Amino acid sequence: MDIGSVGIVGCGLMGAGIAQVAAENGFDVLIKEVDAGALEKGLKRIHGRWEKGLAKGKMTPLERDTWASRLRGSTEWGGFADCDLVVEAVPEILELKLRAFASLDGVLAPSTLLCTNTSSLSITELAASLGPDRQPFIAGLHFFNPVPAMGLVEVVRTLATSPESLEALQAFIRKLGKTAVMAPDAPGFVVNRLLVPYLLDAMRFAEQRGASVADIDAGMNLGCGHPMGPLHLSDFIGLDTMLSVAEVLHEAFGEPRFKAPPLLRQLVTAGRLGRKSGLGFYRWDKDERLEAAGI
Repeated sequence: MDIGSVGIVGCGLMGAGIAQVAAENGFDVLIKEVDAGALEKGLKRIHGRWEKGLAKGKMTPLERDTWASRLRGSTEWGGFADCDLVVEAVPEILELKLRAFASLDGVLAPSTLLCTNTSSLSITELAASLGPDRQPFIAGLHFFNPVPAMGLVEVVRTLATSPESLEALQAFIRKLGKTAVMAPDAPGFVVNRLLVPYLLDAMRFAEQRGASVADIDAGMNLGCGHPMGPLHLSDFIGLDTMLSVAEVLHEAFGEPRFKAPPLLRQLVTAGRLGRKSGLGFYRWDKDERLEAAGI
């Protein structure tokens, strides 16, 4: 099960990051979006990162041009017929992912590896929406944001995922220069099962006025050596994504530590989604964190 060509469904932050890393590591990449405008925006995001890297001397013009030659975009499903691996990276909404899986099932070769980049949804439920012959080739590939910088990928197996599929996916991750950890198909997998309660506790502490937003982050950043404080990280992930993941975990386990605090719901309802909206626990100028916002 050698992987040479990779398809990506969705060219948002995660899809664009996966496509970028795959192209940089020798894979031919096809990336699909719902329309030409969304596709252009996503491809500009990738090419913009390469231009910044070139300006900083982190790559050569030849490398940039070689990587770009491996990347192509489409608004149609048909091109995925020639891919060895397809990764679905649409928003974290079950109905959207089920729709993408159904569309892919109609065009993929029988032995094409089909993965989802979900951070919290059931891989088994997605796989069960397709026929039994497809299920041994389905798994989760959970990349972390920002994909080019993060060294970990969770490979999530279902009861039906074949050993050959898992072996091929682990080899793919190694070729990307990243480390794979195996995770069961249980809500939160490995990382979010441990990380999300910590982030929600920080939000509850801020909600209770135990300390300021900036001091909570400084305490964990400088006192525990974390590269980002929990509220900064939550803004970086996206507060709407945080709420979605918390709801999935709380429904699955029923434990108070997974319950989203009222403050998180209020921020999301107000459209304060963090970095992506320019306002969350902090004010943001694109990727630059500014001062803490009032809560």
